[in-house]
Amino acid sequence: MQYKNGKEVFPPSLLKELQNYIQGELIYIPKKSDQRAGWGKLNGSRQLLTQRNEEIFQFYMKGWTFKELEEKYHLSIESIRKIIYKHEVCTTKRNQRE
Repeated sequence: MQYKNGKEVFPPSLLKELQNYIQGELIYIPKKSDQRAGWGKLNGSRQLLTQRNEEIFQFYMKGWTFKELEEKYHLSIESIRKIIYKHEVCTTKRNQRE
C-alpha cells in the first residue's frame, strides 16, 4: 500500500468535500470488491491449507485416529473432524457428478 497526497489524486471539489469529514490524517480507501483477491490467494496460504487438509484426510483414510491427527497437526479434534467431514462430502459430490 502506498501513501498518496490527496491534492495529487482528487479533483479540487472532491478534496474540499472530503476535508469536511477528515483533515490531516491517513485514510484507507479499499479496492472495489470485484478487484480484491480472496483470502490467502496472493500469499499462498489458502493453497497450503488445502494441501494440509488433503494430507489429514489421507492419513485418516490410512487408519490414523483423531487423537493421532490432533497431535501431529496441533488442531482440536473438532477441527480435524470438520476437515474430514468436509473432505468426505466434497469427494462424494465430485464422484456423483462423474
